[in-house]
Amino acid sequence: MANAGQQIGHLERGVGLWGALSTNVLNMVGVGPFLTIPLALAAMGGPQAMLGWILGALLALCDGMVWAELGSRIPNSGGSYHYLLRAFGPKSLGKLMAFLFLWQSLLVGPISIASGAVGFADYASVFHPLSATHLKLLAMALCMVNMAVLYRSIRSIGILSVVVTVVVLATCCWIILSGFTHFHPATAFDFPPHAFQISHAFWLGLGSATLIATYDYGGYNNVCLIGGEIKNPTRNIPRAVLFSIMIVAVLYLAMNISILGTLPWREAQHSRVIVADFMQAVHGAFAARVVSLLILIASWGSAFAILLGFSRIPYAAAANGEFPAIFAKVHSKDHFPTVSLLYMGVASMLMCLFSLADLIAGLIVIQTMLQFLGQCIAVILLRRQSPPGPGSFRMPLYPLPALVALLGWLYIVATSQMKHIAVGAGLTVAGTVFFLIQANRAREWPFQKA
Repeated sequence: MANAGQQIGHLERGVGLWGALSTNVLNMVGVGPFLTIPLALAAMGGPQAMLGWILGALLALCDGMVWAELGSRIPNSGGSYHYLLRAFGPKSLGKLMAFLFLWQSLLVGPISIASGAVGFADYASVFHPLSATHLKLLAMALCMVNMAVLYRSIRSIGILSVVVTVVVLATCCWIILSGFTHFHPATAFDFPPHAFQISHAFWLGLGSATLIATYDYGGYNNVCLIGGEIKNPTRNIPRAVLFSIMIVAVLYLAMNISILGTLPWREAQHSRVIVADFMQAVHGAFAARVVSLLILIASWGSAFAILLGFSRIPYAAAANGEFPAIFAKVHSKDHFPTVSLLYMGVASMLMCLFSLADLIAGLIVIQTMLQFLGQCIAVILLRRQSPPGPGSFRMPLYPLPALVALLGWLYIVATSQMKHIAVGAGLTVAGTVFFLIQANRAREWPFQKA
């Protein structure tokens, strides 16, 4: 598919550890936890929803070790595309697995970006009531602004990430301290009758709460998507992945317990802007508006970081000759992928036409079915092919973390609604058919001549 006349450039390794870590944290701490705490409470019917956050943190840590080893071993922009291709065979099944990752990323990327933008617009309504049309236009405008901000050198983006991350962490600390100073154990641990009774409904509720938690924890892999732009990647990629998970897990758990210890869960589960309601109860209306402004900054930063990461995936595939060469075009001066960035930005604007619930609904299930399950297997296959090189990260207790992550993702899919599973399955079938048609035309695997 490559055009012989197309200039394919190389990315610059201009992001250090702090830039990489802040990019991950920005991706993880967006508007998600400020909107989804009520969803988790409703899923389990009480503060026992904290189990979902704890299970989500465990799954994120185990899966993070998978990402850390793969990212340290294959530090290329595009992340999973390269991991799946190499693990499953670049001339056999790996071609299909890598293509399916690319296939789903063309939809998952814009959906992920749009979910942050739509959440931003929802929280903006705290300051002024907005119609449904105005909310969609505001979300689309945010995507456009982020596309413009990212249309520049990666060095300045790394500095910007650090600045916004400081704002995000300060906001989280304010929420946590406010909660701890007004904490009431009887409110936090007001479990309904039979809250921990093991039943089919309990496991379904726990699965839903864990899915919500993994959506909010998601983003620790962002540094792997820009692996070709990370300095000293064999050390900095694993550090950025694992440190970001630990930081955000502590923040999330502390924020949850702080809010649950102040707002009765029966009231909180119906809130659309739970942190604003929390600050209103603790400090009054002015604090509620200030924290809402800070959350808007956080949600902007999250959408910004997701666009940064996903804009590198089509570039990586095109640079490898597996996608139209126009996506491999980089800026002649600042060395960033131009066409790939513009595609993700425009597509995310279109996705803003859907509601936040619609965007979140199938996101985790689709990624799990077409990417996360395959990666847990990929890290084991690569270990069998050859051990990690000198200085590369090796997951502790191998292969236990990979197996725990694999079981965790299977549990989330098994407890999801059938319509979401059907979307993931349909996307897989459609992608496989498209791949086979293209492979047959090019007489490539599995149609190559013996």
